[in-house]
Amino acid sequence: MPNTIVEQLADFTARSDFTQLPADVVEESKRIVLDSIGCALGAVNQPKGRIGIDYGRMTGGSDGDATIIGTPERVSVFGASFANGELINTLDSDAVLPPGHVTPYVLPGALAVGESSGASGKDLITAVAVAHEMSYRIGKAMDYLRDVKDGEVNTPKVYGYSSTVFGATAAITKLKGLAPEVQAHALGIAGLVAPVNSFRSWSMHTPTSTIKYLLAGTLTQSALTAAHMAELGHRGDLQVLDDREFGFPRFIGTTRWEPENITDALGSEWRFPAEQTFKPYPHCRILHALLDSLGEIVVDNDLKPEEIDSIKALVEGFVEQPLWLNRTIEHPHDAQFSIAHGLAVGAHRVPPGPAWHDPELIHSKSVLDLMDRTTHEVHPDYVEMLKGNAASRPARIEVSARGEVFVGERRYPKGSKSPEPETTMTNDELADKFRRNAEGIIPESNVDRIVDAVLNLETVADIGTIMKDTAVRS
Repeated sequence: MPNTIVEQLADFTARSDFTQLPADVVEESKRIVLDSIGCALGAVNQPKGRIGIDYGRMTGGSDGDATIIGTPERVSVFGASFANGELINTLDSDAVLPPGHVTPYVLPGALAVGESSGASGKDLITAVAVAHEMSYRIGKAMDYLRDVKDGEVNTPKVYGYSSTVFGATAAITKLKGLAPEVQAHALGIAGLVAPVNSFRSWSMHTPTSTIKYLLAGTLTQSALTAAHMAELGHRGDLQVLDDREFGFPRFIGTTRWEPENITDALGSEWRFPAEQTFKPYPHCRILHALLDSLGEIVVDNDLKPEEIDSIKALVEGFVEQPLWLNRTIEHPHDAQFSIAHGLAVGAHRVPPGPAWHDPELIHSKSVLDLMDRTTHEVHPDYVEMLKGNAASRPARIEVSARGEVFVGERRYPKGSKSPEPETTMTNDELADKFRRNAEGIIPESNVDRIVDAVLNLETVADIGTIMKDTAVRS
């Protein structure tokens, strides 16, 4: 029986088999792959996405066996993983799972290694499931962004998504078929090469870094390095997750460390599907319930932006930080997090997707003028609702127009698993989102093939056929 946490995680990775995965784990893993490829396609013409592509080319060579999504490029697994991680995260439309964002860090390495080795759809599903379950469990052992203490929001001073390096590494070692003891050393190395948790610096300093909460490409490189170093014979720190005083919990900055959340029923209970969330809008998740209500008000009453005298929003409690309060929109990145700007865009009835970051829209007089008429306050029931259900993101919006005040309220945003079944995004809704993101990037026939193949991923013999369809012909 494995002893250390790292050894238990390696054993879990090695023993996980597609035939034993619960149906909801298989389904959610396929949905994650579909949504993520779509997010990447939608980002190929965005500044952050283009930089990721350029760097992937620089580091990946020109004659590799892994695809940079939405381009004609075939580069090394290192180059493709970097570029695809950045592309998935560029629009901020990618999936959400505690500790926050997981997929842009753990999927790119799996896609690249899987493509280069001719992995099957079942292989990829298993790797994706392992990576998300591991990342979720480790995230639940650490500080939370939405922490509450003594009835008040208590945002950690150090926070971030660096812990996803373990799940990212596990997915790669799984697809490479490494022995359990080698996988353990890979995870032990991963803990030592994880990027720093810089989230709070990013959220507190404006203009905010376009690196965002964690450069996805960098974490993919760390995971690939850890897997390859172990394969080549390096030894990892097998105690890195057990030692609170000198190990990963200390140097990554968490004040909470509850390792039982990592190991409890590991392998017999799969917990990530219950909290796996998808994002309809290319904007920070804190605004989504407000955007749901705002869109309903604007459409039902046929309101035009110029008719709106003011918008007042009541929102989650941890947003009183420069990142979300910013009203200076210099870059599409700024538009993804500003509360006032996001609501102003939402009132313009633009279908959510890459169009939300069109410079002509985000810098338009109509949007900027409405942003000036938009205010927010912290929702008074935020803490109580959060304690009642972790999926809660309470939101109230008041739109003044035509001498009336139109009011909308939500507790759960679209895309979340909640007591309200209609908030879950269906496969058809995810496919529609995929199509909006892919429009004009790849042929429509490719779009249909990708959607069908990924939603039936367990029948795909070689995931390279899917990646081929994501490529743009030169």
